[in-house]
Amino acid sequence: MKILVVDDEKLVVKGIKFNLEHDGYEVVTAFDGENAVALTSSEKPDLVILDLMMPKLDGLEACMQIRAFSNVPIIMLTARSTDMDKLMGFECGADDYVTKPFNILELKARIRALLRRAGAERSAAQPESQQLRCGNLVLDLASRSALRDGVPVTLTAKEFDLMELFLRNPNRVFSRTSLLDQVWGYEYQGDDRTVDVHIRRLREKLEEVPASPAYIMTKWGVGYYLKNEDAAR
Repeated sequence: MKILVVDDEKLVVKGIKFNLEHDGYEVVTAFDGENAVALTSSEKPDLVILDLMMPKLDGLEACMQIRAFSNVPIIMLTARSTDMDKLMGFECGADDYVTKPFNILELKARIRALLRRAGAERSAAQPESQQLRCGNLVLDLASRSALRDGVPVTLTAKEFDLMELFLRNPNRVFSRTSLLDQVWGYEYQGDDRTVDVHIRRLREKLEEVPASPAYIMTKWGVGYYLKNEDAAR
């Protein structure tokens, strides 16, 4: 597994690189946002660790530029722990965040979880093609890809996981807390509006009219569900 580590604090980069290489990862490093975008394109890492505050391009802008061509899992590093800062990171396409100063064991646990969810550690015995469908939406579990009307749609790791959960459980209503528990996979300490951000992004990518969704529905006061009339019959 190749991981790109980007931070303008060279000691932070050195420490993360040492620990990840000790665990067997290949580590590529950069110290500003512009190089982060360029190296993501050229090196095609399996995961990116991206600092929020950097020269040339900050982490948010770099994250948005990366999302224009890649769905690589991105962990945002931030010294600011407010819910609004975290929500902004998710809005720009980050999959997870770690607040500085951080415990390296926690960071490595987050990395492993994202790589598993991104399919980077799938068994070679997994079937070559396994698809989940609802109307004009298709999710291919083997390639971690999505189609809408036959056209590829780029989903982040968390967006894909949310859609997979919905497609496996059509018409079942999930609360925000339940979605956080099942998709994020660890005890989440923050604002559950994170779920709303990801749902809105999914609707923008997958729905014909995001403001009037046909698939990803809201059960007011309860949570969200995937409407699938065929599954209800």
